[in-house]
Amino acid sequence: MHCMRVLVGVLLLLGAACVTADEHDHEYENREQVVLWFNTVGPYHNRQETYRYFTLPFCRGPVESVSHHHESIGEALQGVELEFSGLDMKFMEDQAQTEYCSIELDESRFKALQYAIKNHYWYQMYLDDLPMWALVGDFGEGHSEFEPSDGDLFIWTHKRFDIGVNGNQIVEANLTTGRRVKLEPGITLHFSYQVNWQQSSTPFNKRFEKYLDPTFFQHRIHWFSIFNSFMMVIFLVGLVGMILMRTLRKDYARYSKDDELDDLERDLGDEYGWKQVHGDVFRPPQYPLLFASLLGTGAQVATVALIVILFAIVGSLYLGRGSILTTLIFVYAATSPVAGYFGGSIYSRFEGKEWIKQTLLTAGGLPAVVCGTAFIINFIAIYYRASRAIPFGTMLVVLAIWLFVVLPLTLVGSVLGRNMAGAWSAPCRINPVPRPIPEKKWFMEPWVIILLGGILPFGSIFIEMYFIFTSFWAYKIYFVYGFMLLVFFILASVTLCVTIVCTYFLLNAEDYRWHWTSFLTGASISIYVYMYSIYYFFFKTKMFGAFQTTFYFGYMAMFAALLGILCGTFGYVGSSTFVHQIYRNVKID
Repeated sequence: MHCMRVLVGVLLLLGAACVTADEHDHEYENREQVVLWFNTVGPYHNRQETYRYFTLPFCRGPVESVSHHHESIGEALQGVELEFSGLDMKFMEDQAQTEYCSIELDESRFKALQYAIKNHYWYQMYLDDLPMWALVGDFGEGHSEFEPSDGDLFIWTHKRFDIGVNGNQIVEANLTTGRRVKLEPGITLHFSYQVNWQQSSTPFNKRFEKYLDPTFFQHRIHWFSIFNSFMMVIFLVGLVGMILMRTLRKDYARYSKDDELDDLERDLGDEYGWKQVHGDVFRPPQYPLLFASLLGTGAQVATVALIVILFAIVGSLYLGRGSILTTLIFVYAATSPVAGYFGGSIYSRFEGKEWIKQTLLTAGGLPAVVCGTAFIINFIAIYYRASRAIPFGTMLVVLAIWLFVVLPLTLVGSVLGRNMAGAWSAPCRINPVPRPIPEKKWFMEPWVIILLGGILPFGSIFIEMYFIFTSFWAYKIYFVYGFMLLVFFILASVTLCVTIVCTYFLLNAEDYRWHWTSFLTGASISIYVYMYSIYYFFFKTKMFGAFQTTFYFGYMAMFAALLGILCGTFGYVGSSTFVHQIYRNVKID
């Protein structure tokens, strides 16, 4: 009974997290209290290195109480730390310049602000879910990147809020800082604010458009890269179809001619090619339990990616704090039967017997990798006292989701996959003794095929990788999910074509180890994605510090691994269909 209450609580939490509204309904009466939230502060070049706003020696306004802000699980995981500003702001009531607090700079406070200004710290605020940003201070003539930061430092002590209203809803929120005060130990800083309300013609449903950057994401280079990748798909599909159909036609004709020979002539003949391994090609691969679990995970990752992209297109998930991450967790939990079913059916085809281990590995393999990576980074975040440190309560919620939702649903899917997939019969009888693999040219070795196989799939998406990386590691909001959906299908098509060709070359060299080769050929894209992430870090960003560097390379390794599992699954599905088709159409004695 207790477990059922926990499960219901978790599902209600997930359902509530998907609601876009905050504690407000975004409609106000005149003179109604408007809440300004302070979020986080941190170095501009390290987007993920954020701290609570009051980590720096700032002070609150005079208003002491406000209704509690409820965070979603996505906000908690992304380090959102909303704290009430204490500023008295009422709807449609202008506020003249008013001092709301003051602090005296002792040595520790001075050093804290000095460090923050030298490292380009800036902070974020939210007003009716609309974000605003401002720098803590500056130096030199105007805070240029090329000015030395060892001279006089200045802090901005005045905040002016210009708020646009359409009817009874807030549609614009702009923050302007002023009153530049030279930073010196022992002085008293007086912080003030000012509020100006004005009418705006911006519709409420378009108030987030000012934060988007169409000139960046819809640049002609972006369009050209999509067109180029699309043409690559057409070329590859045509090339694969033409080469394989012509080659296979010749193979079938040669094998049909061999069938007309008597046994003596066949023994004296020079037989070669993929037909020779018909008795071993459907032999289960090594480590079938791990292989089936990876395929189940890949099928679930593909399903989650497709559903979340479609939700982002239809529901504009990129507008809400943590909405995409919350939706991702919810969809991942709900699609657990996909992993169980796909992995279970594949494991049944391999005649596996360790069902419990296979189910547990499918359900827990990916969460273990993700949580293990996050756990290591979390230790560093705790040491830095960063807002990215995941609260213990959130960890328990994630554990409960896995224990009471993901694991049972994966078990259900595994049982269905085992029993509903039906008895599998290979097109060819499997020989009791494995056939020796003949020697071949070095470039036909599986490891060479695997390494080369990831180049074209990476080439079809690397431009999109730049836009995705920029949106996540810099300050751009990715909103062109239609492009992402198209790139998703392009990646799947290119991976299928490449792995089918590689599998044909491998079998033609009389090497029947195509299962792992086809998977790893698709998965090798992760190598190139991670290499590109290294290039991006050193040449496209100005990140610094142990926390941000660990965060970047840790999560990029996780992203590359997920993409590798996804493309590996595409590769195996395409190669498996191809292998079954060609051996079904050839006459075997």
